[in-house]
Amino acid sequence: MSTATNQHYDLDPDVFARFLDPLRKYSAGLFDSGTTTLEQAQRRKLSFVAGQLRLLGGERVLDIGCGWGALLLFLAQEYGCRTHGISPAPRQHDYIAGRVAELGLGALVTSEAVAIEDYEPAPAAFDAVTMLGSVVHMPDLAGVLIKVRRALRRGGMLYLSESCFRSEAVRRACDDRPGTEFVRHGVFGSGDLRPLSELVAGAESAGFSIRAVHDLTGDYRRTIDCWITNLRAAGDLPGAADLLRYLEIANAGWGYTTKHYALVCAKAR
Repeated sequence: MSTATNQHYDLDPDVFARFLDPLRKYSAGLFDSGTTTLEQAQRRKLSFVAGQLRLLGGERVLDIGCGWGALLLFLAQEYGCRTHGISPAPRQHDYIAGRVAELGLGALVTSEAVAIEDYEPAPAAFDAVTMLGSVVHMPDLAGVLIKVRRALRRGGMLYLSESCFRSEAVRRACDDRPGTEFVRHGVFGSGDLRPLSELVAGAESAGFSIRAVHDLTGDYRRTIDCWITNLRAAGDLPGAADLLRYLEIANAGWGYTTKHYALVCAKAR
């Protein structure tokens, strides 16, 4: 994740607390019914990720682009996993450190302020790696996936989820539109949506076996509906106008120009 994205992810954590769920998970939830709350959807999603990674308990997990630590804390509490999170936004790690202390998880959860491009994990250091919505900020997708595969033990799992253009043709048509440029540079500082085919090709080229592809587009639309409702109710927050515009642009594109996919991969050899 480029440090250019810090202009967004290093905002005052209280801003995100006002529109995210109590876990401060900043990616798609997983809804079960029309009455599922945002918090329930986010907890279902965390359980879903653990299931896709085939976690049994005690595994070593690296979360790339860890945000405010929702997955790190969840996997440590529910599965006894030893989790390590990285992102280049210092405020996120200050918040995570506080939550780790509150929950008494210091023996299981660590994090550091570093971008994946500058992070060098030891070979086979992890049983699983997660990348929820962070690939969009990584220009060198191929290099990152090679690094991730090297960091996994044989048989280790990768869970990667990302918002994507519907196709390469749609990317060419929409790449320089005002809304795309606003989200890319006005909100995040840097970012590049890719079609699913590019993510799959990158994983295959890195040597991964593709185990599953999940379409979570509808779930992300509902997640952002909840965020928009919460943000509007929060009143005057620093950066709220840009956040609201970003979320509205994102929700307008689902199913037309954009999709949200989860890719589950294994280091099979």
